[in-house]
Amino acid sequence: MLVDGSSLIFRAYFGVPQTVRAPDGRPVNAVRGFLDNLARLLNERRPRRLAVASDEEWRPRWRVDLIPSYKAHRVAEPVPPGLIPQFPVIHEILGVVGVDFVGVPDHEAEDVISTWTARAAGDTVEIVSGDRDLFALIRDPAVRVLYPEKGGLAVVDEAEVERRYGIPSRLYADFAVLRGDPSDGLAGVAGVGAKKAAELTRKYGGIGGFIESGRVGSEVRDYLERAYRVVAPVTDLPVELPEGCRPTYPVDPERSAELAERHGLVSSVGRLVTALRLPR
Repeated sequence: MLVDGSSLIFRAYFGVPQTVRAPDGRPVNAVRGFLDNLARLLNERRPRRLAVASDEEWRPRWRVDLIPSYKAHRVAEPVPPGLIPQFPVIHEILGVVGVDFVGVPDHEAEDVISTWTARAAGDTVEIVSGDRDLFALIRDPAVRVLYPEKGGLAVVDEAEVERRYGIPSRLYADFAVLRGDPSDGLAGVAGVGAKKAAELTRKYGGIGGFIESGRVGSEVRDYLERAYRVVAPVTDLPVELPEGCRPTYPVDPERSAELAERHGLVSSVGRLVTALRLPR
């Protein structure tokens, strides 16, 4: 199981009341929600191995250089001040418990997960993320995405991508670039909505075929080429696939107990440790 840490942390922050605080008064609502959600995932899915990916850069400069509007909402709506100090707490607790939490400079969690997935050949991979760009990684039966929705986690496989968008999962990035994606700050091609984007994606087999058809002008071609480089997750980062399991949990019992007590998270840390010890 490969978890988009930032996706899960943000949902926890907005899903758990900010009145949840440590004994010294600091808010720990995101920490508690994240730990509890991670334990719930382990209980329900029973993965043999687990790793969490981190956004080391929310809005990588190289992506903004390609598309200046890329995730511009992250500038207009920055990370809530109450959430910022909770990130290092999550990192520290996961470290002493024994859960890999990995990021790569100048890249997002989706890039780390994409690289890990490429290196997990032969394994069944479940990706937990609210980032639809990762739909491009879906391959039956080896790779699926657990996508958070109002009713819970939707299990998205190739058939589900086809049902939702009318395209093969491997061409999701092509489809998103043509249609546009407000969450990524992509304008899309003028006059091309979801239906037309799906039609063009199927007809030409993706952006490359569409460009080669000669139907696009130089300005549109430039946008398509730059936007695709932005949307397509990176799969060759210099990061190894973590072992994802430990002989015993927590790996540092004394430190784990101390942190749980300090942050008022004894129950949440206990639930995570119990879930990690379950037979797979």
